[in-house]
Amino acid sequence: MPSYAPTKQQQEIIDHAGAAFVTACPGAGKTRTMVERARQLLSKPTDRRGVAFLSFTNAAVDELEARLRAFGILPSPLFPSFIGTFDRFLWQFLITPFGIPGCDRVPKLIPDKSNWEVKPPYDGAQPLSLRCFDRATGKVDPALAKDEGFDVTTRKISAHETQAIAIIKNARSQGQVDFDDVRVSVQERLGDAAFAKRVGEALSARFCEIVVDEAQDCNPADLAIVNWLRRSEITVKVICDPHQSIYEFRGGVTNELYKFAATFDPNDQLPMSGNFRSTPAICAAIVALRPPSSRSNPDNSVGPYRNDTTPVHIISYSGGAVSPAIGSTFQSVVEELGIPLQSAPVLASTRNSACKAIGQPTIKPTSHMTIVLAEAAMNYHFAFAVGNRRDALVNLHRVILLVQGRISSLGGYHTYLASEGLEDGGWRPEVIALAHGLRFNPTDKADQWLERARELLAKGLIAASSIKQRLRAHGDLATALDCAPANSPPARTIHSAKGLEFPAVCVVMTTKTAAGILDLLEGNASDGQDEEARKIYVGASRAERLLVIAIPKSRASRLQALLGKVCCPVKLHQI
Repeated sequence: MPSYAPTKQQQEIIDHAGAAFVTACPGAGKTRTMVERARQLLSKPTDRRGVAFLSFTNAAVDELEARLRAFGILPSPLFPSFIGTFDRFLWQFLITPFGIPGCDRVPKLIPDKSNWEVKPPYDGAQPLSLRCFDRATGKVDPALAKDEGFDVTTRKISAHETQAIAIIKNARSQGQVDFDDVRVSVQERLGDAAFAKRVGEALSARFCEIVVDEAQDCNPADLAIVNWLRRSEITVKVICDPHQSIYEFRGGVTNELYKFAATFDPNDQLPMSGNFRSTPAICAAIVALRPPSSRSNPDNSVGPYRNDTTPVHIISYSGGAVSPAIGSTFQSVVEELGIPLQSAPVLASTRNSACKAIGQPTIKPTSHMTIVLAEAAMNYHFAFAVGNRRDALVNLHRVILLVQGRISSLGGYHTYLASEGLEDGGWRPEVIALAHGLRFNPTDKADQWLERARELLAKGLIAASSIKQRLRAHGDLATALDCAPANSPPARTIHSAKGLEFPAVCVVMTTKTAAGILDLLEGNASDGQDEEARKIYVGASRAERLLVIAIPKSRASRLQALLGKVCCPVKLHQI
């Protein structure tokens, strides 16, 4: 492994013995810093306790574990240390040993429970997802309901709430829980002071330190649990970049995180501002993409690209929709610099916007089974280029079961796996074989693919209707099966790229959100575009050498002026 010479800030974190709140800029080398901190802790012969590393996505956990093992730090077996998601930590230490309060059944984890349908028992009732309802009270979240087309200000919701609380109570009595339920159960348990003290002491006896990484992805319940760990006299280190909080849909804690940071002693609030990933121009752009109140400590380029003079490129596009010429313009800049095109994604808030930017046809969201199956199959094969193959395979399996009538809705997937004893992943070889059969070849026609899909899935059909009734022809099928144009950069969502890095990135801003984002970044009222602005920040901060931002022509001059204020060199392209 290459020699490691930590910066002064990194060394302070490695040597910091007590609790800490670490604010790390993008590319700050926090993973390597955590590795060295673990090396220091686990090398003490007098303390046989382990270290717990918690994060909020499987990708972040996988990366950290791979680094720790590559540097030979983790023992085998891992005990008493722990590496996993925050969800898994709660499940292993607070649910599995104690169960669900008021339920004598062994808990069963149903990760897609939030997709269960809540539908009152009368004709014509509109179904809503269980995610729209509070797990403790059954009360609806008006904003989430509106996202699913139900406006509680003009329609009665009481019947849905009654149904939701019945579903929640029945599932709990059966021990069927997801991680939203886990948090409710943990809060109930920790409300018992004696229980909280006893478990806190047990965790303190096992772990000398708990590191909570990517803490900007917490929700308020998570933050309350982290605070309980601190009160239990466990050394807790919280590492985050509040500007990368893009999970508002699960109750993100951007403002609460700043308040939480203030509860740490000033000597325990530690910065990491050196950017080892990006060029000076990209570092400057990243600063400009934060709110004005957060620009006082600019990031410094200290990595291999610290002397690179490549400017940030702005693509100014005309029209009200995302222009398909963005991809080809970005491609020409990428090829000029000799960067492999497959390492230069186009990122947008939605995959539809990213696809439009590279000229790939898109269709509106639909529940039509044929289209849903086609998109799931295409996403699986697309995942070989952009990652997330595991999630794509699970989604394809879910859709296949829906088509075959083995589940009545996509939300019943994990309940089905549990009932059939398939939670060990034994279904994967068969589904991978089906996925290969469902690959769309450019020489095929859409109706040929449909006939092949019917033949493949008919073998497992248990629904009363025929496979032709389940998989009907649809006018948008050819579009759903359309591949990305040849020799184009890959299209991805910003969420899918979080935690990754690429030699070049093009971030797409749309006509719908660009004005509000710029209002926020200029210090004006933003009309609720805070999270959209953070998405652009996350997307831009993935870039190592080349950052390109595509923006509607009417907003391009404002973006150029914004970048100019932080002395960011810019090159403008008008298309």
